[in-house]
Amino acid sequence: MNRSDVLIIGAGPTGLVLGLWLSKLGVRVRIIDKTSAPGTTSRALAVQARTLELYRQLGLADTIVRRGHQIAAANFWVNGKPVAQLPLKRIGEGLTPYAFVEIFPQDEHERLLLERLEDYGVNVERNTSLESFVENADGLTAHLRLPDGEQEVCQACYLAGCDGARSVVRKTLDSGFPGGTYQQVFYVADVRASGPAMNGELHLDLDEADFLAVFPLSGEGRARLIGTVRDERAERADTLAFSDVSRRAIEHLKLHIEDVHWFSTYRVHHRVAEHFRSGRAFLLGDAAHVHSPAGGQGMNTGIGDAINLAWKLAAVLGGGAEPKLLDSYETERIAFARRLVSTTDKVFSFVTAEGRMADMLRMRVAPFLIPKMAAFEASREFLFRTVSQVTLNYRGMPLSQGEAGHVHGGDRLPWVHDGEGDNYEPLRQPCWQVHVYGDTSDEMIAWCHEHHLPLHVFDWRPAFETAGLGRNGFYLLRPDTYVAIAENSADPKVIERYLRDHGIRPYFN
Repeated sequence: MNRSDVLIIGAGPTGLVLGLWLSKLGVRVRIIDKTSAPGTTSRALAVQARTLELYRQLGLADTIVRRGHQIAAANFWVNGKPVAQLPLKRIGEGLTPYAFVEIFPQDEHERLLLERLEDYGVNVERNTSLESFVENADGLTAHLRLPDGEQEVCQACYLAGCDGARSVVRKTLDSGFPGGTYQQVFYVADVRASGPAMNGELHLDLDEADFLAVFPLSGEGRARLIGTVRDERAERADTLAFSDVSRRAIEHLKLHIEDVHWFSTYRVHHRVAEHFRSGRAFLLGDAAHVHSPAGGQGMNTGIGDAINLAWKLAAVLGGGAEPKLLDSYETERIAFARRLVSTTDKVFSFVTAEGRMADMLRMRVAPFLIPKMAAFEASREFLFRTVSQVTLNYRGMPLSQGEAGHVHGGDRLPWVHDGEGDNYEPLRQPCWQVHVYGDTSDEMIAWCHEHHLPLHVFDWRPAFETAGLGRNGFYLLRPDTYVAIAENSADPKVIERYLRDHGIRPYFN
């Protein structure tokens, strides 16, 4: 029987990132997908700053920035005229190396991930589906249906369900998927067009007509339209054509559609699985949580799931941690998913609400408030921090400990880049490491050397204080660059106790 360390069900971005991260860490993976070929169309567009930060560990970030498109501004239209603009260029200045809004469509994203997986000798097995699996003493036994219709029995140490909202893995685990479905029907279309809204920026129509957003794509005259379909048309969503969508919203944005490359309709759901793990099987991405497209969070959250789980699986499989480390995956990711669904639900409901009051808020109040908000750096920074996922943290959770400066255990390490260096450079390696800003003890230096734990000591400078980092303490960083320990002392026994309590031996990595 075929055996792998991790059997991954589903070859969307979540499954591919999981496979790529595990392969980089020396884990044998097998990826199957029921489709015959990679997708050529997609709904997901945005690659958030936090995802790009983590992609540095795979050498992907620079390629995506080069191939993608950065949005300079968001423009809001009412009654056929642009009434407000929110500048987005360098909106996260000083917070991250990727202080912008990056557009890189999911289909192109998947192709890039597939290319990198091939470098590790991993190919997706197409037209192959999971029929069932059972857990046994030392792993899982799965039954697969192959392209020729034959059944294969295979074994794996762990199984990852990255198989979307209709997940076979989730149904097999009998995990509930509470939530609901919005009444609106969405459409998405890739078009070639001309007009003032085709200037490489984001444009949104706030009128009482069907909601419409125009997202620029790389290449002259290319854009992605995302809009709603209301009234009786929503009852026949499965048979709608582009000619059925509201011309009114398109005309309000003064768009001249020259060609429609692709068109599809879909409904938006908001659900979070009751559990993200059962024994040796895990749920990730849309199999674990689905929500509205507000803020471009969906694909990025699935990628975050994959990165969170990958280093933990690699540690357990490689002898660098006890299996109890895997308990933290659900604890950390389900909390974030629930917050995200709640947040995007509020934004989505405001944008798509119907009625006189909702129309007045969108058409009169929002255009008045947006320019005022954009004028304040604090407002722009808050918006960027929220959407970019750089504020995602695991504070108060089992793997998070302590506080030093303004940084808590569980936080993303603040980025500092000035004329004297970049404290994120060591993070390119997905391994446990210690950061010290200022001075440290001889004991710390000796202990880290003895245990083969990378230690990076940065000479103290004002930029570190500005970023909220503590002086002369230390930060123990996880392989996914989140802070495990924030500590004001320079005592390595703090690290020793933490690792012992959690059953982690990072120097095995």
